[in-house]
Amino acid sequence: MRLPMGSIVLLVAAVLVYFGVAQRLLDRMRLNDRAALLFIGAMLLGTYLPDIPLGNRLAINLGGGLVPIGFALYLWFTADESSERWRALWATLIATALVYAATIYLPAEPHSFIIDPIYAFAIIAGLTAYLLGRSRRASFIAGILAITLNDIIYAFQVSYYRQEGTTTIGGAGIFDTIVFSALLAVGLAELIGETREKMAGGHQGEGKSRLRLLKMENDDQTAPEEDGSR
Repeated sequence: MRLPMGSIVLLVAAVLVYFGVAQRLLDRMRLNDRAALLFIGAMLLGTYLPDIPLGNRLAINLGGGLVPIGFALYLWFTADESSERWRALWATLIATALVYAATIYLPAEPHSFIIDPIYAFAIIAGLTAYLLGRSRRASFIAGILAITLNDIIYAFQVSYYRQEGTTTIGGAGIFDTIVFSALLAVGLAELIGETREKMAGGHQGEGKSRLRLLKMENDDQTAPEEDGSR
């Protein structure tokens, strides 16, 4: 059985977390490796469990819907600063609106666009989540919720127009989109944030070294004057 691309990416992420490669990122998100592995495992296993019926031909997938939504809300409620919660909220709302607009104007068929619309939505959501969320945690939250909210909107639209069949929140390609969107958002936040921190640290280090040189020069100049005065 061929694994979806989202599952493969999550497995790679789990390996990186297990061997401590992503430890600095988790620390900045105020998460430990156990929580991250539990979340990844719940998403992977949840996709193979039966959908949870919500009534009126509506259901939700555990791995692609309930688990990521629950985890994003947990991260939002446990954020240390209210400013980070507000950034995550605004990033989620604006990213949701942009993805919704993309679902209207971008072609639905994969061969009609440069890339598969699933990945296009992930890129839109991930970039917007990073640009507005700014922190790792806020970006990750918005990257998840922007996609799941669009899927919820679509599900209720289908239910409202009474189309045949059962609509599943978090099913089909939405799982892959959530994974790519969230990882793109937090990956950009980590990469660019780490680069800025190193550049700031480098400038501070250069400033400190210059101060030391000036101090040494001043000491050298004052030393002969003190000897002459004696």
